Amino acid sequence: MANQPAIWASLRALRVLLNAMPHSSALRLGSALGGVVEKFSAARVEKIRRRCALVLGVTPDEARRIVSGSYAHFGRAAAEFIRLPKMAPLMDKIVEFRGEEHLKEAMKLGRGAIFLSGHIGNWEYGAALIAKLGYPISAIGAEQRDPRIMDAMVEIRSAGGVKHVGKGLDIKAAVSCLKRGEILAVLFDQDARDRGIISPFLGYPASTPTGPIRMAQKLGCPVLPVRVTRSPDGERFIMTMDAPFEGKDGRPFGDDLRHAADTCNGAISSWIRENPEQWLWMYPRWESTMREDFNKCISAA
Repeated sequence: MANQPAIWASLRALRVLLNAMPHSSALRLGSALGGVVEKFSAARVEKIRRRCALVLGVTPDEARRIVSGSYAHFGRAAAEFIRLPKMAPLMDKIVEFRGEEHLKEAMKLGRGAIFLSGHIGNWEYGAALIAKLGYPISAIGAEQRDPRIMDAMVEIRSAGGVKHVGKGLDIKAAVSCLKRGEILAVLFDQDARDRGIISPFLGYPASTPTGPIRMAQKLGCPVLPVRVTRSPDGERFIMTMDAPFEGKDGRPFGDDLRHAADTCNGAISSWIRENPEQWLWMYPRWESTMREDFNKCISAA
C-alpha cells in the first residue's frame, strides 16, 4: 500500500494527458506504455510467454509475438477506458454490433439477461454501446485496493451509461438487476479459487466461477455470449453476440453446473484462439489449479 499515493498521482496525470490528446495519439501512447511495462517486467514476461506457448501449442517466437501484442493491446485498452467519457457519444460509430437480434429476443422474456464475456478485446466499449442503444446495463467489477482508483473507475463507467456492481459481496445487487429485467455483464475468465468448479479452459483445468450460472438457473434468465474484438484498423471494434447458451439434453441452462461451466469456458477459449493477442495473458488464470504444474513445465522447457 506504500506506493499507492504515487500510483494515484501517476494515474491522475496520465488521465489528464490522454484526454488532452487526439484519440489516435492517445492510443499510440497507450500502446507504447504497454510495451514499457512489458520491457520492465522481463522475468514475469518470460514465464507468461512460456505458459502461452504451452497452452496454445505454438512456437516460442509466436508466443513472444502474442504476449507482446497483448501488452500493447491492453495499453491501448487502458487509454480507451480513460477516454470513455469523451468517446461515449460516438460508441455507435466505434463499435459495430452483430447479433442484436439475440438481445432483443432475450429482453422480451422480462427476466433480464447475463452477458458472458472475458478479458478479451475491449469489453468496456461494448458495454457502453449497449447503454447508448438504450438497454439498462450493469457490470460486475473487481474492487481496487485504493478507493480513489475504484471511485475513478466507477465514475468513468457511469459516464458511459454502465452501472457498477461490486464483485463478491454485492450478489444482492446483481440479482436485483436481473429481477428488474436489466442486463448484467460478467467477465467469466477469472480464477475462482476454492469457490469454483474445475472446468477446462484452453484445455487445462481451471477453477471456474459458478455465481453467474447459478443466478441464470435460479432466475431463468438467458446467458448471452458476447465478445468485443479490435478491428484491424486498431481503433474500432466488432461486438459479436451469439444465441443464448442452451442446457444439456434440453434442460434449462445451469441445471447441469459442470456442463454449463464447460460451455462458458469453451466459448471464451475459442475466442482467445481466434485473437490470442487480445486476451489478458498477464492474468494468472490457472493460479489455483495448475501453478506448480506450469512451473515444472516452464522450468523444463
